[in-house]
Amino acid sequence: MARYHIETYGCTANRGESRAIERRLRDGGHYPADGPADADVAILNTCTVVEKTEQNMLRRAEELQDETGDLVVTGCMALAQGGAFADAGVDAQVVHWDGVPEAAMNGECPTTTPDAEPILDGVIGILPIARGCMSDCSYCITKRATGKIDSPPVEENVEKARALVHAGAKELRITGQDTGVYGWDDGERKLHVLLDRICDIDGDFRVRVGMANPKGVHGIREELADVFAENEKLYNFLHAPVQSGSNDVLGDMRRQHQVGEFLDVVETFDDRLDEWTLSTDFIVGFPTETDDDHEASMDLLRRIRPEKINVTRFSKRPGTDAADLKGLGGTVKKERSKAMSELKREVVGEVHESMVGDEREVLAVRPGTGDSVKCRDGAYRQVIVRNADEHGIEPGDRFEVSITAHETMYVFGRPV
Repeated sequence: MARYHIETYGCTANRGESRAIERRLRDGGHYPADGPADADVAILNTCTVVEKTEQNMLRRAEELQDETGDLVVTGCMALAQGGAFADAGVDAQVVHWDGVPEAAMNGECPTTTPDAEPILDGVIGILPIARGCMSDCSYCITKRATGKIDSPPVEENVEKARALVHAGAKELRITGQDTGVYGWDDGERKLHVLLDRICDIDGDFRVRVGMANPKGVHGIREELADVFAENEKLYNFLHAPVQSGSNDVLGDMRRQHQVGEFLDVVETFDDRLDEWTLSTDFIVGFPTETDDDHEASMDLLRRIRPEKINVTRFSKRPGTDAADLKGLGGTVKKERSKAMSELKREVVGEVHESMVGDEREVLAVRPGTGDSVKCRDGAYRQVIVRNADEHGIEPGDRFEVSITAHETMYVFGRPV
C-alpha cells in the first residue's frame, strides 16, 4: 500500500478526473498523505490553458519532484505537451488520466467495486459526463489533450449521480469540456435528457451545469431551457462562452457559432426563466481583432449584461494555428483587457447591488474565510454569510437569508 498526494489545477472537469483517480487508488488500498513530503507518490493533474499556467505547472512539477518519492503528471498539459516536463528536467511519469492509478500503484490496476463510495469535495459531488468536445478552435491546446467528444450512456451518468447523492452530495456539478454536445457522438445531443433524469433522483440537492459552448446549446436551446424551467433542483445558471462580439473574429477563432446564435440562446432562456445567471467568456486581443472588433465585444457585453464574466488576454499556445498569427502586442492587449474588465465590474456590480434588500433561499456549499460560509441562491449567485457558527450553519444547510450588502462579485446575507 502507498501514500499518495494529489494536486489538481484548472477546470471543474479536471477536479472530477482527480476524484475518479482517488477512488481507484483507495479501492487499491492506498490512502492520502498529509502532504507531498509524506507521500510515496505525488500526482500533478495539470492545466495548460494559457502560457502563464504552463509555466506554473512546470515550476510546481519541479518542486514536487524534490518533495516526494515518485511523481506522476497527468491532465491537459501532460497530454498536449508531455515533452515539456522532460525538457525542463522534471523526472516524472507522464500519463493519461486513465493510466494514473496503474502508474501510481506500480502496475497494479484494481477494478472499482460497485459499492465503493464516491469521493466528495465537502458536500459537492463532481460528475464529468463526457470527455472531449466537437470544436476545433484555432487557439485551443486543450483539444490535443481531450480529443473528440466521448459520451457515456445517459443511464451510466444517472447512476454516478445517484451514487454521489447517496454519499451525501448536496450540490452536483455537471462537468465536461463542452457539456452542450453530450451525446453528439451517438448522433443526438442529450444534455437536456440527462439533466431531466438526474433531477428525478430522490434527495435534497441542487445541480449546476458546467461549460456548454453556444453552438452545442443552440440546437437544443428550447428543450434545455424547458428542463431548467421545470426542475427546481437545477440552478438557473448557464456558462456559454461567446469569446468575441465580432463574427469575423469568431470565424478566425473557428468557434463554430456566430453572435446571432449566442443571442438566440440568451433570448430563449430569458423567455423561459424569470431569473437566471448567464456566465460567459471573452478573449481579448486575438491576433486578428481590430479596434472595431473589440468595440463589438464591448457592445455585446453592454447589451447582454451577463452576471459572471471571464476576461482573458489572448495567449499563443504551441502547436495551435493561432500561434502562427502575428500578435497585436502586449500594450494593445493590456489596454483592451483593462477596458473590458472595468465594464465587467460595472455590469456585475449592478446585479449584486440590485439584490440588496431581497430575501432568498440559499444552499451553504463551502466554508468561507474565518467564520463565514459560502452559499448559492437559485441562480447560482454567491452569498456570503458571516458568523456561521453563531447561526449554527454548515455546508449542506438550506435556509432563508436577507441580502444586506454587496461587493462587486458577491453579496452578503443574514439568516432570516
